[in-house]
Amino acid sequence: MKERVCLNGCPEYDLDELCNILDGQFRALGVYEELKPGMTALLKPNLILRSKPEAAAVTHPLVTAAVGLCVQKAGAKVLIAESGGGPYTPGVARGTFAACGYEEMAKRFGFSLYTQCKSREVELPQGVRCRHLPVIEPFLEDCYLINIAKLKTHCMMGFSGAVKNLFGAVPGLQKPELHCRFPQKEDFADMLLDLSQFLSPALSVIDGVWAMEGDGPTGGERRQVGALLSSKSPWALDVIGAAVLGMDRKELLLLQKASERGLGPGSPEEVELLGDPIEALAVSDFRRARSQSTDFLMRVPKLFRPLAKKLTTPYPKIEREKCVGCGKCAQSCPQHTIKITENRAKIDYQHCIRCFCCHEMCPQRAVKIHRFSLFRF
Repeated sequence: MKERVCLNGCPEYDLDELCNILDGQFRALGVYEELKPGMTALLKPNLILRSKPEAAAVTHPLVTAAVGLCVQKAGAKVLIAESGGGPYTPGVARGTFAACGYEEMAKRFGFSLYTQCKSREVELPQGVRCRHLPVIEPFLEDCYLINIAKLKTHCMMGFSGAVKNLFGAVPGLQKPELHCRFPQKEDFADMLLDLSQFLSPALSVIDGVWAMEGDGPTGGERRQVGALLSSKSPWALDVIGAAVLGMDRKELLLLQKASERGLGPGSPEEVELLGDPIEALAVSDFRRARSQSTDFLMRVPKLFRPLAKKLTTPYPKIEREKCVGCGKCAQSCPQHTIKITENRAKIDYQHCIRCFCCHEMCPQRAVKIHRFSLFRF
């Protein structure tokens, strides 16, 4: 039986329109039949760092509000939990909620924000690559988990959607530790799939009204896409989300591996699409992250591939004129290769694993993705 994915056009962040669309998607997917009065629904947005919604790096608070209002309509309670890429403490959590517009939104609609910041190590019994990792406590309680992602490119994985968004269930600076445990993209993708299978959200939603193109998930540019998507399968949802951006399974390792493991479909044709056709909302010229590799290496003789790989592998570079020496990049680096000297960050490339955590967490956008000029061309 095909997984169902709802795809609807939504040109702007109008709360009434968002509620109408999500109400229809909840009905089409049978969500109202699963939500019960008194139940707690745990909403997990993408709040990767302190950022205004207009920058398109975080899930817009009005999308989360619309999901929460539909939950309240069924008589359930709303709890919002998330951990960004920096330290995970009550003060940092409250500051992130406030900066992203969630504190005001939660007060307005009577939602609760999780700021206790407790976590514990868990076993992943179905894990293929990862058998244990730390998870924030609300995700381990008996809640109805609704995963609310942002439609973005991603410097490491190519695409950031529903599956990648679940990485926020890992507390703060323990994320870089997982980058260190799984420095290769293939292993990191497997870890993300292990985590998504363990958390198994009851519903996933993607905010694609504004998306981020280019060097996402934080250093790209806002792009108007005008799409709102949902599904009970985060893997099927990502297949359709990627298709809207003109991406397919062949260029996205995470979707390839999900299909190979039987978690999700291999193409949009294997999905039962409800609502608008992909063609009505597709963006043909959506810019990828500059860190995405090409098939160049496969055309190089094996003898020269190590050198070619070194030349073609993109790397993070500090733009010193923009760097203010805040230390966010050093704090997020899993290999501890970044030092702050003379109020500026400096990268030791000998031990850099190209995970781009520094790029994601820089509030000044002083970390850029560079590639040898010939291969950029």
